[in-house]
Amino acid sequence: MSSEESHIPKAILYYNPRSVWSAVALLGLYEKGYGTDEVELQIVDLATVPTLVVPLQKTLSEDVESRYKAITESKVGAERDDMSDTVLRQGQAIAEFLDKSRSARSRTNTTSDAPAPMLTPATIAFLEKSNDIIDILHSEAADPSNLWYFNARDIETLRKHSVDVLPVLKGRATALTQLLDEAASEKIHASEKTKQFWTGKKAGVDALLDVFLLANKANDELSESEATKRAAYFTAATNNWTEIKKVLQKLDKAVVGPYALGDQISIADLHLSAWLARIASLVDGSAGDDGKTIVKKLGNAIGEETVEERRTKIGTFWDEVRERESWKKVYGTGVF
Repeated sequence: MSSEESHIPKAILYYNPRSVWSAVALLGLYEKGYGTDEVELQIVDLATVPTLVVPLQKTLSEDVESRYKAITESKVGAERDDMSDTVLRQGQAIAEFLDKSRSARSRTNTTSDAPAPMLTPATIAFLEKSNDIIDILHSEAADPSNLWYFNARDIETLRKHSVDVLPVLKGRATALTQLLDEAASEKIHASEKTKQFWTGKKAGVDALLDVFLLANKANDELSESEATKRAAYFTAATNNWTEIKKVLQKLDKAVVGPYALGDQISIADLHLSAWLARIASLVDGSAGDDGKTIVKKLGNAIGEETVEERRTKIGTFWDEVRERESWKKVYGTGVF
């Protein structure tokens, strides 16, 4: 490495191992071959990830203090509330930036000679198909975070799931209460739309807490109101998995195979890899499972016994991506 290169400031990727969409950025980072001397990884709170902080072009000389830009999330649908849009297409802008910053047309100073395959589709038709797949994965019906909360359909799984869910719910309730209190006292400025969003989120968290705080109680120990809330939760959980069945049906038609767009990996595969790994973890799948096993477990979860016969694309995709070095670096110790 030359003395000039040694003064190039690093970009920093802030991520959280529990964030499904952080994996999109991580997979993109590894697929493009960025080195540790170029990008630093820092684990932070879930609410702030993924975020890539990069030095701006033409600010890299020793006598000029480098300026930085934070890239948080990507293109989002204008029809959705601005606050709720932060969960949509997470990692897309970061993956696109990483892809364009190391290419034949790139003007950036890089210190790695690792291969840098283009991840952005080369034609308009494939770009549209890529966006269609990404839209499916980031739709409300496919939301893996929501599915994580609603992943118990009987008392036994509710009790087991509460061990992981309760600490997260309590943390979110505390954070939202603090935001609302600070907004009410004008310690922070927040629009009415934002306060309504926080209030709605707090109500949703409180409703889940009402269920999970009583997870260790038997049905006959619950009051009528508590029993009604538990039954409503189980109904919602079942309905969510029904929606996942529809999502899988859409993916069956959209994915070309063996990767999302065919023989070459693309940005769409980063999103599909991250989403499928999370869904697989929710059905007790593991990084060591082959595609047929993952598809069978998905079939059991959505109540489709013949799923392994009709979901060959998903199974083949799983087998392909889990052999990639990028996937092994992100999920080698287990899917999440």
